[in-house]
Amino acid sequence: MKKFRYKAKDTNGKTVMGFVEAASDMAAAKLLRNRGFIVIDLKPSYENLFSIFSRFTKRVTSGDVTNFTRQMSTMINAGLPITESLVILRTQSKPSFSSLVTQILADVEGGESLSNSLSKFPKVFSPTYIALVKAGETGGVLDKILLRLADNMERSQEFKGKVKSALVYPIIIVIGMLVVSAIMMIFVIPRMTDLYTQFDAELPFTTKILISTSNFSQKFWPLILLSVVVGIFLIKAYAKTKSGRNKIDSLLLNIPLIGSLNRQVILTELTRTLSLMVGSGVAILDGLKITRDVIRNSVIAEAMDDVSLNVAKGFPIAYSFAKHAEAFPFILPQMIAVGEETGKMDEVLSKVSHVFETESEQKLKALTAAIEPIIMIFLGIGVGFLVISVIMPIYNLTTTL
Repeated sequence: MKKFRYKAKDTNGKTVMGFVEAASDMAAAKLLRNRGFIVIDLKPSYENLFSIFSRFTKRVTSGDVTNFTRQMSTMINAGLPITESLVILRTQSKPSFSSLVTQILADVEGGESLSNSLSKFPKVFSPTYIALVKAGETGGVLDKILLRLADNMERSQEFKGKVKSALVYPIIIVIGMLVVSAIMMIFVIPRMTDLYTQFDAELPFTTKILISTSNFSQKFWPLILLSVVVGIFLIKAYAKTKSGRNKIDSLLLNIPLIGSLNRQVILTELTRTLSLMVGSGVAILDGLKITRDVIRNSVIAEAMDDVSLNVAKGFPIAYSFAKHAEAFPFILPQMIAVGEETGKMDEVLSKVSHVFETESEQKLKALTAAIEPIIMIFLGIGVGFLVISVIMPIYNLTTTL
């Protein structure tokens, strides 16, 4: 959303000035007219450093969208019109989300459908969300669709929260190790080197390695920092190419422990989203195409593209998934075949999603259980190396004096 500075006349003929947020200048002018203003001047408002920082701190979160969805479902189910529901939600939402709801309300009051209004904010509402709202509007079951969507979003957030919280401890430990190593190399080792030089002591091989590393870090730290920055830039540039993205995503799926967990997480989101789409009345081919956009791994995304192509040609869904054993485990096409035969595709996909989620949680526990001793082993080796490298020369000095 963009911010505009406006100058207008209110209903009393008084000149008022202020700011309004909208997707475009036309939308901003329409929003002001709906408030009863006669627009005199409307210009984009350029952001300063403070406003940019404020935008990041006050951005719309997935939790805001979930609350909006559940409350909207409750009010529509209670018999309130969409416009009245949006008015109530506008007053109850935080400022960053309230301006968005105001724009949606203006569009709906202007005759647009709710799904079209939501589609103007692709960074907030996903293609899946918009497609489901559109299906709910078409079938007259918008309240039920929104309720299922809110439940699905809450489960997804809970699952992602478990994954993130499990990885916090290992990340903190690794960062701590790097910081301590940098302090040792830059501040501690050089002082120890001066001491060894004064006594002209014979240094062990490990101490020479440590001192050489410390001297290199001190003299060439700008080069090291520049190499890291350039390396990150090159990797990102390579990842933007199709071949580079495929190789990186393929590598992420084949890393021991982490790769299998990554695959399970992606399959959990895939099957949960597809189950929601099918159960809400979205055509299976449309559901496959929209679900493909949810996937962030190019290997599985390309497999989904081929699945959609085969289904469009008339092949069974289970057969289309079974052709890509490198992307989908055998249980997925097997269960989809059951869903095709029984006509309960949404229920089957929901059960498969639960299976993948359970396996993901188990793999996550196994990963965290494996990471901790691995980190402790590396930490112990590093501390032992430092102790030997620092203490051994001092011990040799005391024995020779």
